[in-house]
Amino acid sequence: MSKFLHTLIIVLFASAMPFFTHADSISIRADVWYPMNGEPGAEQPGYMIELATEILSKSGHTVDYRTMPWERALNEVRKGTEDCVVGAYKEDAPDFLFPDEPWGMDNTAFYVATGNTWRYQGLDSLNAIKLGVIGGYAYGDEFDEYVKQNQHNNIQTVKGDNALEKNIKKVIAGRLTTFIDSPLVVEAKLKEMGMAGKIEIAGSLGDPSPMYIACTPAKANMKDIVQLLNQGTLDLRASGKLAEIMARYGLKDWK
Repeated sequence: MSKFLHTLIIVLFASAMPFFTHADSISIRADVWYPMNGEPGAEQPGYMIELATEILSKSGHTVDYRTMPWERALNEVRKGTEDCVVGAYKEDAPDFLFPDEPWGMDNTAFYVATGNTWRYQGLDSLNAIKLGVIGGYAYGDEFDEYVKQNQHNNIQTVKGDNALEKNIKKVIAGRLTTFIDSPLVVEAKLKEMGMAGKIEIAGSLGDPSPMYIACTPAKANMKDIVQLLNQGTLDLRASGKLAEIMARYGLKDWK
C-alpha cells in the first residue's frame, strides 16, 4: 500500500468517526453515598455511576469517578476543576446545571438509637437534644437556616467520606441524640457495618425530593453533556436498562 493511500484511509476513517475523536473524559466527584454512588472501581459503584457510564459511553465519553468530601466536590465542580457531582438536590447547588430528568427520589429522616423515645416534632423539638449533620449537605431551606443559627449550640457537623459512619456510631454510643440522612443510604451503611437494628427512624423532614447528577456552569460543553444525560435517561427507561440497573441495587425505577 502506498504511503499516500495509507494516509488517505486514516483521514477518511477519522472524518467518518468524529464521535471518537471529540470524546471527553467526564469527571464525577462526590462523597460515598451508597447505593447512589459507592467506592470507585467496585463491582457495584452505585447506580448513579452506572447510569452515567451507560449513557456517556454511548457517545464515546469515559467517566472518571472519584470520591472526596461533599463540600470539596461542590467547590471543585463549581470552579470547573471537575465536571459533575451525583446525588445532588437542587438546594445543594442551585447554580449548577441540572437535567430535567432526576435520578431518583429520596426523603430525609432522623435516626436515634433503638429504644430511644425521642421523636422529631418540628424544629423546636431539636432544641434540647444533640443533632448530627454532614457538612455541605442541603436539607431544605428552613432546616438549613436552623442549622446555621445553632451551629455552635446543639449541632455537631462532620465531614469526609466516613461522615455517616461517624454519626451512626455517635448515636449508638449516646454522643448524639439523632442525626439526619437518607433512608436509602443509612440502611445500606448499617448493612455494611453489621449494625442493622441498632438504630431506628424517629421522624422525617418533609416530602421526598428528586436527586440528580449536576454539572459545572463554568464549562461551555457541559450544557451539551447535561442534555445528553437527560435524553439518555429517557432512552434507558424506554429500553428497560434503567430498571435493570436499579434492580442490581434492590431498587425500582422512581417513576
